[in-house]
Amino acid sequence: MKPRVLCIVGPTATGKSAVALMLAERLDGEIVSADSRQVYRGLDVGTAKPTAAERARVPHHCLDLVDPEEPFDAARFRAAAAAAIDDVVSRGRVPIVAGGTGLYVRALLRGLCPAPPCAPAIRAALEHVAADEGVATLHRRLAIVDPDAAARIAPRDERRIVRALEVGLASGVPLSRWQAEHGFGDLPYDALVIGVARPRDELDARIGARADAMIAAGFVDEVRALRARGVSVGAPGLSAVGYREMRACVDGTLPLDDARAAVVRATRRFAKRQRTWFRREPDVRWYHPDHDFGALAADAAEFVLTGRAALVGVAG
Repeated sequence: MKPRVLCIVGPTATGKSAVALMLAERLDGEIVSADSRQVYRGLDVGTAKPTAAERARVPHHCLDLVDPEEPFDAARFRAAAAAAIDDVVSRGRVPIVAGGTGLYVRALLRGLCPAPPCAPAIRAALEHVAADEGVATLHRRLAIVDPDAAARIAPRDERRIVRALEVGLASGVPLSRWQAEHGFGDLPYDALVIGVARPRDELDARIGARADAMIAAGFVDEVRALRARGVSVGAPGLSAVGYREMRACVDGTLPLDDARAAVVRATRRFAKRQRTWFRREPDVRWYHPDHDFGALAADAAEFVLTGRAALVGVAG
């Protein structure tokens, strides 16, 4: 029998963490973070990492795995998350995967496309073009090399654009073909994926309020401390939404009010990309975390007990 895994996914600031905490307390669960930036040590305020009080309420896994200068990818996440899930299941508890990094959740639940590994020289050249000519130039090149990938990847998503171009240039085979041939059919878990969603205007307001709360909680001081440690603005960890904007504030090139506004804009764009990603994923059951929490919790409990979901949510 495959291990049963609950997943809580959706755009940033929808309330996934709160939902996961409440479910973990009700179902004797532990949380496995699926957030590509919460793996970095020292990135606490700006990534909305669970607080010490929240970690005391419910055990959390896959947090603080690497330093900000170290690359971290879906393969490493899958290995860490699988080990955490095995540990949770071995102790008779319920693993609850919670986070907004869609690629990480897909890799965990459905396997990884065996595309070629990083080609450092090609990647460096592409990043140089992005710095000199803008990421839009790379996106136009991707539309020629791999039109299917370009149609899926947002024009500002430098990391994914560079990776798609890197694969196509290094292997001569478009990334979209690698993905299509793989099929993402490696299914190690019996999983129920619950999507947490809010109307756009409600989410926009929450994003603004969260930016204010992060600043009040010391976001600027956190970025200043990272700078003092010598963490460069180009470090992998600092590609997290908000950190480059706050680094500009710390460096004196962007006033705090302007940095706050830039963080809000970047977060809203990020949430839109997440929403698009998860809407394309199969078998996600969507709920409003406040209005529909009772139905959401019943769906989760039924799945944990029987392996079947009540399916009262709305499909993808």
